[in-house]
Order: sequence, then C-alpha cells, then structure tokens
Amino acid sequence: MGARDSSSNLGGPIRSKLLHTVLKRDFKTYVSELSLGGITDSWLYIVKSYIIEYLNHSGWKISKQSTLDFLKQIQKENSVSTYRKKLLQIRKFLRYLDIDYLDKLKIISEPLYAPKRIATSDIKETLKYFKGNRYYKQVRALILLGASSGLRAQELYQLQQEDLDLEGRIVYVNHDSNKGQSTKTGLSRVSFFTKRAQTALKEYLDEFNSTFRLDHLFGKHHLQDLFRESPIQVKELRKFFSQNWTRRNGNYAVKEILMGHSIRKNIDLRHYTALSTKELKQVYDKVMK
Repeated sequence: MGARDSSSNLGGPIRSKLLHTVLKRDFKTYVSELSLGGITDSWLYIVKSYIIEYLNHSGWKISKQSTLDFLKQIQKENSVSTYRKKLLQIRKFLRYLDIDYLDKLKIISEPLYAPKRIATSDIKETLKYFKGNRYYKQVRALILLGASSGLRAQELYQLQQEDLDLEGRIVYVNHDSNKGQSTKTGLSRVSFFTKRAQTALKEYLDEFNSTFRLDHLFGKHHLQDLFRESPIQVKELRKFFSQNWTRRNGNYAVKEILMGHSIRKNIDLRHYTALSTKELKQVYDKVMK
C-alpha cells in the first residue's frame, strides 16, 4: 500500500516512533472501495472526516506513538460512543495499509444504554407540533409511515415513490447503490404501513406531484431542519415501532425481519424462518389492527 515504512527491522520502543507516510492516492482508493461496499453517502462522509482528522493530526506521517497520542486526545474530547466509532474506523484504515498499530489495543466497551420510551402520546404531540406548518402533509406522512413500518431514518430519507405500494400498504426497502439506496445489513426487504399512514401518504403524494415544491419525497436535510426542535426525532419513529410492536405482543421474529436487523447470530431466523411477503403482512395486520 502507500504507507512507506522508514525501517521495518527494528522493534520495541524504537519501532513505535517509526514514521509511515500515507499517500493521498491510497486514501482516495480506500474511500472508493468503501463506497463500492454499499455504505450510505452520509456515513462515508463521516468516515472520511474521522480518518482525515487522524491524518492531519500528524501531517499524514504517522507512527504508533502519534496514533496513541491522537487517541488519547479524542478520548478526552468525545463521548465513549463517538470515540469508539473513530477508533474502529482508524483501525480499519490502518489494516488496509497493513499497519498493525491498533490490532492488540483493547477497545473500551459501550456504556450501558437505557432506551427512551416513545409512546403514542409522543406521536400525537409531534403531529400537533407541526400542525399549521406549510409542510404538514409531508411531515404527517413521514411520521405515520416511520411509526408503523419501523424503517431507519436513513431508509426513510432514501425512499422514492416507486418504493411505495399504496394499495397493498407495502414499502420496499432497497439496497441498490445505483439508486443511492442502502440498508445497514446490505439486504433489501419489505415492511408495511397502517391504513392511517396509507391515507396520509396518498394526501401527501397528491400534493408532491402537483406542486413540485420539493425535489425529494423525504429530503434528509430539509426534514432534519424541520425536526430540530420537535418533541421526537425522525430516528425515534423506529424506536416507537419496536416498542409499540412489543406492547401489542407481536411476534419477535417477524419484528426482526420487518426492522431489518442483522440475523447472523440468530440461528432460527437464518436457517428456519422463511415467511413470504403475504405471510408477513398477515402477521403485521393482525398485530397492528
């Protein structure tokens, strides 16, 4: 790779100070390979910023000691969660360059997390918050779709009209780099939405197709600005779906499938659970009626 080692035969304390010059062309190649892996543009932008921050810290001439010094600095400046994200992305980049600085470093565990409870009253309060807003039909459609389908915020932002089967109440969540769409697991799936969400979507799409006021169905930056001070955020609609499904005693395996959770560690889902779209929808409608 493009990391040039000034010497590779020395060990111990001396080796920790050896400089590797990182070439910008190799950084660009690494980023290109990441993009081909199907990650979202927004996450790619964040990963790039993490690595550039690390490289700029030492002028693109890195050593084990300078790397550890940088990690100590960002550990003080960031939350545990953000520090872990940065460290893991830096380690991936170093491995790409065949540099083992961080291979044996013990990574701090994520702090215990108590999920925020999102109730139906929170959904109602948020709808009330946007009442009278010029984009109310769009926001209402987004809230009711997200709350009843379990899609991730990024998956909602990426939706296109053809991904919505209004009559069947099916939403197609695609992993398709050609359309700028991706999922966390790299797999496409389907989910569903309620009749109330169906009505809200129809009203919004009528407006969307007649006014041409918006370029995207659910534009990310536009909606992030709208939701900046709202009672709940777009990402919390998915949390509501999960909690609401559980409160309704919904089947756990079906929830995992609809929400697009990774099933790599779930033997039952990987090897035995095979439900058709029709069967999934039957379960969905029974739970969400």
